[in-house]
Amino acid sequence: MLKKYKNLSNYARTSISTYGIILLAFVILFPLQQAGALSYSFSGMLVPICAYIVMAISLNLTVGVLGELSLGHAGFMSIGAFSGAIAAVSLGNGTPDVLRLVLGVLIGGVLAGISGLLIGIPVLRLKGDYLAIVTLAFGEIIKNIVNCLYVGVDAAGLHFSMTDVASLHMTNGTVILKGPQGAVGIPKVASFLSGIILILITLFVVINLVHSRTGRAIKAIRNNQIAAESVGISITKYKMIAFITSAALAGMAGAMYAMNYSSIVAKKFDFNTSILILVFVVLGGMGKFFGTIVATTVLYMLPEIFREFGEYRMLIYAVVLIVVMLATNSSGAKMLKDKIVDFVKNLFARSKNKKVEAGGADSE
Repeated sequence: MLKKYKNLSNYARTSISTYGIILLAFVILFPLQQAGALSYSFSGMLVPICAYIVMAISLNLTVGVLGELSLGHAGFMSIGAFSGAIAAVSLGNGTPDVLRLVLGVLIGGVLAGISGLLIGIPVLRLKGDYLAIVTLAFGEIIKNIVNCLYVGVDAAGLHFSMTDVASLHMTNGTVILKGPQGAVGIPKVASFLSGIILILITLFVVINLVHSRTGRAIKAIRNNQIAAESVGISITKYKMIAFITSAALAGMAGAMYAMNYSSIVAKKFDFNTSILILVFVVLGGMGKFFGTIVATTVLYMLPEIFREFGEYRMLIYAVVLIVVMLATNSSGAKMLKDKIVDFVKNLFARSKNKKVEAGGADSE
């Protein structure tokens, strides 16, 4: 079986490993959650973990596949979160929860994608540190705009203001976004099942994009932009495709994340969140989606696991990150990986030989 797996194409191996780990996690955890066998804290982390996995995969498309450093990914998540929350609240309590969730996620993804288009036009002309600085500024600008924005809804529709709640001039309306207080009254319609579905959609989009003709052009730009341009590859076009896709998926993740809570604030989507997602991508492997999923899940849960250490938990978390980063980039870790692979191969070979010997003995 291992030999057949190795003989598969890179696309098939990537698909089997990434889809497989998500489906396996769902098959194990979903029945436990429905039966109430999971702790309250762990059950509450399932949807955020799904959202952050989507965020990490989408950022890996920009950082790992395209090769551009973006530090404002939380800005797209913020756009998706607040636009999705506004859409879900505006639909009213009479709308089915599934419809509110789907429309909220779609609207969040579309608006984040449009923002990616608008910011990508000037930003993707830059390279290296300059691109990272501008995307960082974009994320902070989005956070400050949300902190100044007031949104409400009544029978006449949506009302917007940059001053205060009173300036919305509503009649028996509902205030959704209260500036620095964030969005309130969000329907908690997100679930672990919807999070898994969003991850599978994200994987389908990203994996097929990476292994398509467009994906090969994007990787060619990453490897050598001048050589790619010399053979007729449109640098701007393919950079925009990767950037907009990444932004739209981040917006969908933000909407899913927001609809898991009754209220959210803009400071949740600041520079630290962008760096956290970048850490998930780097430790999981640049351009490797299976590793990104595992790293995001483990690193997101570590602070909760270390909670019993109190004020030292973040210090321990930082030490673990450093140790993991050193281990994954050392020659010793690679040797250990090779030994594990050889051990598994020998194990399969021994079991196969025993079956052959047993079959021969039976025939005699």
